Amino acid sequence: MEEGTEQRTEEPAPQEERVARRRRRSRRRWALGTAALVAAGGVAVAATLGLGGGSDGNSAASTLPPNTTKVTKQTLKDTQDADGELGYGPSSSATSRQKGTVTALPESGATVSRGRAMYEVDNDPVTLMYGTQPAYRPMEIGTEGRDVKQLEENLSALGYTGFTVDDEFTYDTYEAVLEWQDDRGLKETGRVELGSVVFEPGAIRVDGLEIGKGEPISPGKKLYSYTGTDRAVTVELETSDQRLAKEGATVDVTLPGEETVQGKIDEVSTKIVPASQGQEASTTIEVVIWMTGDKARKAVEKLSSAAVDVSFTAETRADVLTVPVTALLALQEGGFGVEVVNGTTTSYVPVETGLFAGGRVEISGQGIAEGTVVGVPK
Repeated sequence: MEEGTEQRTEEPAPQEERVARRRRRSRRRWALGTAALVAAGGVAVAATLGLGGGSDGNSAASTLPPNTTKVTKQTLKDTQDADGELGYGPSSSATSRQKGTVTALPESGATVSRGRAMYEVDNDPVTLMYGTQPAYRPMEIGTEGRDVKQLEENLSALGYTGFTVDDEFTYDTYEAVLEWQDDRGLKETGRVELGSVVFEPGAIRVDGLEIGKGEPISPGKKLYSYTGTDRAVTVELETSDQRLAKEGATVDVTLPGEETVQGKIDEVSTKIVPASQGQEASTTIEVVIWMTGDKARKAVEKLSSAAVDVSFTAETRADVLTVPVTALLALQEGGFGVEVVNGTTTSYVPVETGLFAGGRVEISGQGIAEGTVVGVPK
């Protein structure tokens, strides 16, 4: 060393300062290491953290997070909106079970109710009766089954008496059928021939004629398409959204003019469209929602058809602890956690996640309670 040159040495920094610098560097690395967390219900920014350093799995942070929020108890709903079409629901076909000539047909748009003729063959009316069991055989004395009970329920509803409503076609039923046939202008046999009655769950609305009066028909020939008389909304969902469609569930339907009414999911089916020239095959979930409540009926009675918005609720979690999805931290060892703030210090607490909805997530964990303050990364 040359004379006159002064050698300078740095005193080692105190241990407390070195620890503080390491923690600040750790927090900078935490901020730079954030990654997008994609979860059902939203997208959040999460940090990858380790929980080492303590037997209880928590590590204290030396500085407070840039933002905080409180754990809140509330009800979460997994909801999703979809486009729907208001109409009369799926259509069916009136199909002949007889051979002859069509002598009478209803007009398109007409309504046919219990006891009325759906059409006439050779001047004999084919009568609509209510029931879910299709007619599939003649009914006469000695016949037993659900179809017999449906027949007797309809005869009773139409005012015929003197028999017991059960699943047995007795002599008393025979006499009631004779009276009914006389009133309908049918040949009085006491036997209900296959094709002389059609069972449907309720009244029908004629959708479109497929044959004209005076044309010949044979068994299997379609006469017209028809729907129910209640209003319904039809929605097509992607197969990935099938969780939204649960039979019997209630949905909110927003009509033109922004009025919202409730409907009930009645039918859920898979709709497959085969590939055709220039188009690939597709599969969707078709959902039929009936507008049967008094408020809904009144709201749609003047609408023949309309585009509507349908809000589905797939899952509801009542009175659960929630935080914004952005408060979740992805832990290095797997799973998620939150940064709990306690005065001037924080600790990382692992949590179990539940439902994600509306930008929030259901959580539970040791020490997590309503009002707990947690950090939110900037």
